Order: sequence, then structure tokens, then C-alpha cells
Amino acid sequence: MPSSISPDAARNFFAVCLSLTFCFVVYSMLIVAVPVYGLQLGASPLVLGAVLSTQYLLPLLLAIPLGGVVTRYGGRATLIAGGVLMVAGLLSMHFWYGFGGLVLGQLLVGLAHLQMVLSAQTIISNLGTGPTLEKYFGWYSTWLSGGQVVGPLLAGALLASETGRGNVFLVMALFAVLAALAGLRLTGQARERMAITRKQAGFRAQWALMKASRGVQLSVLVTVLGMFALGVYGSYLPVYLESLAMTPVVIGVLVSLRAGVSMLIRPFMARMIAMAGGRENTVLLSLGTLAAGIGLLGLFEHMVLLGLLAVLVGIGSGLTQPLSMVILAESVEREKRSGALGMRLMANRAIHFLAPLMFGALLELGGFVLAFGLSGALIVVALLQMRRLFDTGSDPAL
Repeated sequence: MPSSISPDAARNFFAVCLSLTFCFVVYSMLIVAVPVYGLQLGASPLVLGAVLSTQYLLPLLLAIPLGGVVTRYGGRATLIAGGVLMVAGLLSMHFWYGFGGLVLGQLLVGLAHLQMVLSAQTIISNLGTGPTLEKYFGWYSTWLSGGQVVGPLLAGALLASETGRGNVFLVMALFAVLAALAGLRLTGQARERMAITRKQAGFRAQWALMKASRGVQLSVLVTVLGMFALGVYGSYLPVYLESLAMTPVVIGVLVSLRAGVSMLIRPFMARMIAMAGGRENTVLLSLGTLAAGIGLLGLFEHMVLLGLLAVLVGIGSGLTQPLSMVILAESVEREKRSGALGMRLMANRAIHFLAPLMFGALLELGGFVLAFGLSGALIVVALLQMRRLFDTGSDPAL
């Protein structure tokens, strides 16, 4: 955390980080629990991909409008409301056994997660600029990675026990309650409401901003590539490991390893950007490691080698997402940030929605080696296009 920080900013920063850590414990538990639950219900790879994608459907449609909602009602109110909605989704999965409850719960949790993340990112983006903002987002992302480390381990342990298997969604609901309660501590600018018209916060306004701002373009492209990799990795790594007859505990450990690596490097993001020679070089480096980690995944079956690839994915994902947020936050004015962050999250959820479907189709056609290999190659192709975009000019956010 930056050394010089006001009491209100420190309180808001801690409350946001605590709330979103609980939120990401839930989110990462679902990464392990939903594929295992879906397989128990007899889902094929393509059906499982469709189920996994439902979590991203409502965020894809509502991310930009929710940006306007956060601006109008303030980050505190929308973050707490998101926590309550997440509880409702998890309880539906617990009490309604089968695909119906699973799909409904995925829809509600996906919308709640979007709302909480958008609220949190808006609050954090207003706390500073430059290297200070890089440190804020680096530490914020570190907290979230902590939740992503704990979640899969906890889910694996629960699924491995007779008692825990039937209550895994109920345990998640408890963490969602804690996330909502942590939001009650938010104060100051987190409560601020700003008057904004639909015309200023709508789809046309965000599209115009996208066309006009190179920083926004790069931020969205970075998050799309990073989330594509994580969508493939998070949705189908448990399925791949299950096909190798690995236990739920081992699956949880390997999923957590990626998050653990991300957590360890994020506090040093500002220093790594300086060492790499700027944000551009850091973006290219991080996406390169993601491509290698995903592309080679289907070639190995040994736990140690799979762990090394998880480390590569952890390094790449540890840098891409906070970098994307910093670039966007410094590319737009404060009153436009919630809407722009909503647009970024819409792109984020769009690729999260499409990635499992695409990967599921590739998996049925050619198996894990082909599916993971083509996914890595796609990131490389997009990375080359990004390099051309970097060469077209300069942007103060970079």
C-alpha cells in the first residue's frame, strides 16, 4: 500500500480489499465446484461449456449500464447490493438441485460479481495517479489473489468430504455475506453520487470513448487477452485434471498455485514496470508468458510440469489485469471512469462467455492438446497485433 495515505482513503482501501477478497473466494471456489458438479450431473464438454458461460451472460449485456448505476448511486451502495445478490445466487444453487438451479445461480453470481468488481475498481481508481495508482491496483489485486488462493483449496477440501460436498454452495454464501458486510465500512468518496445522463453513460458514449482514446483501446485489448487465457484455464483445467484421475485436493492446489503466483508478484508491479522499461513492455511480457502457459498445458500430465505452467499463467495474469485497470483509469476523466470500467468489464465478460464455448467445441473436435495449443496460438496472434498498435503512437497512460 502507498506510504502516504489519508485516514479515509486507508479505510476505503481496506474495506474494498476485504470485501472483494471474500467475493473472490466465492468466485474461485465456483471454478472448482461448478465443473465437478456439472460432471456429476452428466454434462458433456459442450454442455459444460454452456453452463460455465452462463455466468458471463448478464455481465456482457449489463456492464455498461451498471457503470452508470455506480456513478449515480456511489460505490458503497452498489457494492453492498452486489453482495446481497451473490448470496441469492448461491442459495439457489444449494436448494435447487440440478441444471436449473445451477444456471440460475450462475446468472445471479455473475451479475453480482460484476457489480462488486465495478464498484471496487471505481473506488480504487479515485485514490491516486501515476506510480501511486499502480501501487494501489497492485495491492488491491494482491488481496484478490489471496481470495483466489484460498477459494480452490477450500472447495477442493469440501468436495473431498461427504459432508462438505453437499454444503459447498452454502459455505460460499457465508463468504458472500461477509463481503457485503465489509462494504458497510466504506465512507467519503465511496458514498459520493454524481449526476449523469443516460446519454453520457450509454453504449454510444462508451463506443465514442473507445474510438477516441488509444489508452482505452489498449486497456480493453489487454483485459480481453488476459481474461481469455484465464477463462480457458479456470474453466477447463479442473476438467483436464479430472481426466487425468487427479483428486479434488490436487485440482484445488494446482488452481490455487496460479493465483498464489499472481498474488506474490502484484505488490511489486510498479517496480516491475520500471525495470521492464514502461507499461508497454510489461504488457507484452505478461501476455507472452500467458500464451506459453496456456499453449503447452495439454502436452503434459505430470503434476510438477503442470505446476510450472501454472506459474507462467500466474505471472501473466498477475500483471495484465491491474495494468489494464491503471491504463484505463488514467485515460479518462473521473466522471467517465465508471462507464469506461463498465465497458472494460463488458469486454472482459464477453470473452469469458465465449472462451469456454469455443474451448468446449475444440475439445470435442481434437482433445486437450489441440484445444490448449490453439488457445495459446490465438493469444500470440493478438499479441503481434497489439505490438503494431503500440507502434502507432504514444499515450500518457502508457
